[in-house]
Amino acid sequence: MSSILITGASKGIGRATAAELARRGHRVVATARDPQTLRDLDVAQRLRLDVTDQASVDAAVAQAGEIDVLISNAGVIFRAAVEASPAAEIERLYALNTVGAIRVTQAVLPQMRERRQGRLLFVSSVGGRTVFPGNAAYAATKWALEAFGEALAMEVAGFGIDVTLAEPGPVSTGALDDPLAYRLPNDPYAALSATGGITGEMSSPDEVAVAIANLVEQPTVPLRAPVGAIAERVIAARNAAPYDRPFVRA
Repeated sequence: MSSILITGASKGIGRATAAELARRGHRVVATARDPQTLRDLDVAQRLRLDVTDQASVDAAVAQAGEIDVLISNAGVIFRAAVEASPAAEIERLYALNTVGAIRVTQAVLPQMRERRQGRLLFVSSVGGRTVFPGNAAYAATKWALEAFGEALAMEVAGFGIDVTLAEPGPVSTGALDDPLAYRLPNDPYAALSATGGITGEMSSPDEVAVAIANLVEQPTVPLRAPVGAIAERVIAARNAAPYDRPFVRA
């Protein structure tokens, strides 16, 4: 049994993962900005944790006690062409999706390093390896997370800590049904945005949760783990394509 802290457990992938790991007998510390959203989760602890607030992060980690595995899942999305993306909204995405993940990692690392054991699992995205029109800001936060994760893996390997980046394709959490979007007047990018994205069947949160729980329980983990058939197909195509021009996802 591992002691596992999960950020962003109020809904979607985080909530499904908390339930799956608890079902498997692990000690799960589920966190969210509003802990009332966690009240019906059957887990060991339900804590307030806002990844953008250092005091909130420090308090939650102190209350959680010993943490074997961090699942960094909290994140948000919006859609917009680069020209139409408000700078303040880009900063908000980085604060939540990237800097927030790093802040929580920094909070749990000292205890893992002292024990010389731990696992840091980041919920990235197929968007952390590929892009499409209208998704630049979100993808950029995940590409940045992937860079931090890879560098971190090099830094902590000698302390018995491993790092893995789970990369789901589109997931039927509801977040993609009608995402926050920004458009210019008489939107000149409308046609591009309409044709961008991944087509095909979405994974369910429960399917992604099973994959993440398996990564928690594996003796060793890869640095990157595509989750779902669409993610595997798209990332394989990206790896096979040349890097001297934009990759258009099919």
